[in-house]
Order: sequence, then C-alpha cells, then structure tokens
Amino acid sequence: MDKPWLSRYPSDVPESINPDQYLSLVEMFEQSARQYADQPAFINMGSVMTYRKLEERSRAFAAYLQNELKLKKGDRVALMMPNLLQYPVALFGILRAGMIAVNVNPLYTPRELEHQLNDADVRAIVIVSNFANTLEQIVANTAVKHVVLTSLGQMLPRAKGTVVDFVVKYIKGMVPKYNLPGAISMRKALHKGRRLQYVKPFMSGEDIAFLQYTGGTTGVAKGAILTHRNMVANVLQAKGAYGPVLREGRELVVTALPLYHVFALTVNCLLFIEMGAQNLLITNPRDIPGFVKELQKHPFTAITGVNTLFNALVNNEDFRELDFSNMTLSVGGGMAVQRAVAEKWKKITGIHLLEGYGLTECSPLVTGNPYDLVDYSGAIGLPVPSTEARIVDEEGNVLPFDQTGELQVRGPQVMQGYWQRPEATREVIDQDGWLSTGDIVRFDELGMIYIVDRKKDMILVSGFNVYPNEIEDVVALNSKVLEVAAIGQSHEVSGEVVKVYVVKSDASLTKDEVIAHCRQHLTGYKVPKLVEFRDELPKSNVGKILRRVLREENEAQHAEQRKSA
Repeated sequence: MDKPWLSRYPSDVPESINPDQYLSLVEMFEQSARQYADQPAFINMGSVMTYRKLEERSRAFAAYLQNELKLKKGDRVALMMPNLLQYPVALFGILRAGMIAVNVNPLYTPRELEHQLNDADVRAIVIVSNFANTLEQIVANTAVKHVVLTSLGQMLPRAKGTVVDFVVKYIKGMVPKYNLPGAISMRKALHKGRRLQYVKPFMSGEDIAFLQYTGGTTGVAKGAILTHRNMVANVLQAKGAYGPVLREGRELVVTALPLYHVFALTVNCLLFIEMGAQNLLITNPRDIPGFVKELQKHPFTAITGVNTLFNALVNNEDFRELDFSNMTLSVGGGMAVQRAVAEKWKKITGIHLLEGYGLTECSPLVTGNPYDLVDYSGAIGLPVPSTEARIVDEEGNVLPFDQTGELQVRGPQVMQGYWQRPEATREVIDQDGWLSTGDIVRFDELGMIYIVDRKKDMILVSGFNVYPNEIEDVVALNSKVLEVAAIGQSHEVSGEVVKVYVVKSDASLTKDEVIAHCRQHLTGYKVPKLVEFRDELPKSNVGKILRRVLREENEAQHAEQRKSA
C-alpha cells in the first residue's frame, strides 16, 4: 500500500515509533517523576504541584487502593471530576496500583452514570462533591463499594481551599445536598496511604490502562479498551509529530479541555508529562474572562482545544492583548477547525492553529497537520508516525487515494475492542486490524487528508451529497456570524434541504443576508433554504456542537407542523 503522506512529513518527524519504548504508562511516569522531580507538573487556581509531590501523592493513593480498599490489579476505578490537581493524583494512583481507570463525564445524568458504572463493573469511584448528588441517586444499583470524595478546593493550600469551597457551596450554590454514607475524603485517603506500603505490580503493555467511553451520541456509550501499549504508542506518536517544536522540561501547556476527555488525557496530560512540562489546568473554561485572566499570569508555550473554545478566545478583547511570544504550538481537535477561526487565531497569535483528528478508539490521535504548515489547509493533516490510512467504499473495497470514501486506520494506538461487546468490535475492526472510522475523507496528492464528514451527518439533496462541514465553513466566513451548525431537514421534493442554525456576533445579521452570502460561495443545491437564529447552540462537555440534538429538535418541530397542516 502506497503511503503518499510520508513525502510530506517534515524532515525531523520519524516514519515510525517504538510502542514498547516504555513497558507501561507507569514506567513512563516514574521516569519523568525522577528526571523532573523539583519542576512544576500541574498548576491549578494558583497552586503548584511538582513532579515530586505528584509522585508522592499518587503513590500514597495507590497504597490506599491496594491496602485499605483491598482492590486488586485489573479492578475498575472511576474518576468523575473536572480539571483539578486531584485528577492526576488519582489517575496515576490508579494506574500505579495496576488498576483500570474509567473516566466519567461529571455532567452525566443519573441514568448515564448508572449505565457506565455498571457496564464497566466499577468497584470504586473518586468524585467531586458537586456531583455527589447524582451518584447518590444510583449508587445502590451498581457494584460500587467505595466512594472517595473530594471538593474543588481540597488540594489547594488549606486557607485558600476553605475559601474556594465556601464560595462554591454557599455563595454559588454549586453543591446540591447529598448523602453518601461511608464515603471517605480524598485528603484522609492520602493521609492513610502515606503510612501504607505500596507494592508495584508487574505490568506489561497488554494490560488495560483505560476503559474510555465513547460519547454515546450514536446510541449506548461503549467502553474502548485502551492498553498501556496503546496509550504509550499514541504519546510517542504525538511526540513524533510535534516534538521537534517542543523543548523537554521547558514547556507550559494550557489544559482547558477536561482531562477525562481522551484528547486532553493523551496530548496534554500524558505527552507533556513524558516531556517534563508544566500543565496549567483550567477548571472552568466556559468562564472566558476568568480563563484569560489565568493566561495573563503564565507564559504559556502550547495550548489545545476545540474550535468553539478558540472562537470564544479570538473574540475576547483581553485575549488579543496577551503576550504570545513564548507560544510554539496550538492544536485543535474534537471537531473541525473553521477557516475563519484559524485565520483569526494566526493573525492574533502569530501561530498556526494545527487541526488534528482522532477518535476514542485510537487513543485518540490519528492525524495532525504538520508543524511547518504555511497556511490554513482545511485538512486534518497527515497520519502520525506508525499509522496507516486507506479509503474504502461502502462494500469495503479499497479505493485509490484520489477518490472519496470511508477512512480506515491501522496502528499500535488502535483499541483492543469494546468492553464486553465482541459483535460491536467486529463491526469496526476487521481481521487485519483495520479500524473503520465512520468518517468520509479524501487525500490530496501530498497525502494530506481532508475530512468530508461523518456518514451519519451527510445531507442528501436531490441525490447529491451535501456535507455540513462545508456549509458551516462558508457561513462562518461571514464576520457577523459567531457560531453555526448545519443539518438536513426532510423535504417532499428534494428529499432533504439544508438548514443552518446561526448565533450572531452582530445583531444586524438577517436570514436573507446569510443565504445571499452562501450563494456567493456554494453551488445551488448546497445553499441553505432555512436559517434559524439561536442565542446558543447545544454542545457536548468539550464544546463540540451537537448536530444530533438540533436534528432531533427540528424533526419534532417539523412533525408538529405537518400535523397541524
């Protein structure tokens, strides 16, 4: 199989990596903890935790899990919290004890939480008190025996932490009442763990590190089985792609995406740990003014995020005044990076916003734009080292690279399968290890990959395929548009027509203006026939616009209109 992308690799990016360079994530972590012991590892709310402190605290937590809770290697332990210093302490404690980390979205409803805890057969959970009420409602219906409870301020210096917790609980009312008898505070768990013996279990690359659940936006959430080798491979693949512009032991990365999301977990937490970097944890990235104030305090060198986050930043006046002279890397993932946002970002920061692409099932990184990009490419980039890519048609036949079809990938970062779902696994991974991504793509002559869209999001207008990403990119070029999402609405003549939902940045924007703008850039059947203005668009926990929610709302509304007619 030809690999047309290799000729486009920058000269210092390797074609392949060694996924067995570290026996496990634990070995990788312990090496960094020794090498960078007295350097800051994580910063949150003005508090700094060094690599030495992270090593001590995570070892104490591992000892607590092993001795006090009597958990065994391979037991599942859930983590349910936003970006706090407690997260890496609990995470590396779980991994060092030989257990499997199960990341949980803190915004889950009781039903969603119950499904995930039962599906993974979770035995213990580390949770922030803000979400304890959700757990209380369903914990009796699960196999969870141990609850380790923390608060937003618990790992800050005591005086500051007390103030933070008082404000969060009593002033902002962000901690609903709960009753979890037998729960132990994380502070007490660490205190006990320091006096207990930690026994490092033998771990190989084939041991499971994470059950990382897919978003569940296409049905019931499934746990992707990610081994230590999968994760080590992806860390080294990311390092291969972007390492040439990063300096070991000298980087400060901004982590606004939640660490329970696999993108931030691998790229921000694990990659930058391996490189001895500092991680600036942003607990509430939706508070853009507060976020920018944090950025003013730290000479950051790298940042990752999703398009909506970058869009909010470039539209913030204080952000535009920041000092970007130290920044060498900015990466967007999770959703398409729009041209208008990427160009504003480059103009303000002087740094390209490099779009990457991945999926939970691939640990997650699959492709990334090369760091030496000259202009916005509109591509998801090149496969990262040791990754193969190909295009297939609906029957699974391999197509030439100049055609459009479904992207399949193969490499050491591809999951082992879905937890306890062999049939679902066989549907996406074939006997030769190729994973079907469900994304429609094309390659150019240099091997750059362009994502056309998700299969399920495609709009069919009079037999022509219309891809929402293209429509959204065009609408977003209008300076009066802040955010946009495109869906298909059923139509008795053409099958479907294009409908766009728009959030204005300028109140004077009209529907006719949106349609006229699209006519300048799109062929007739792609031009939206319907425009609806919204104050905001529905988003996932990481800020990805949820077209699915808009489709469901629109279908219900459309059905009502047909009834009344």
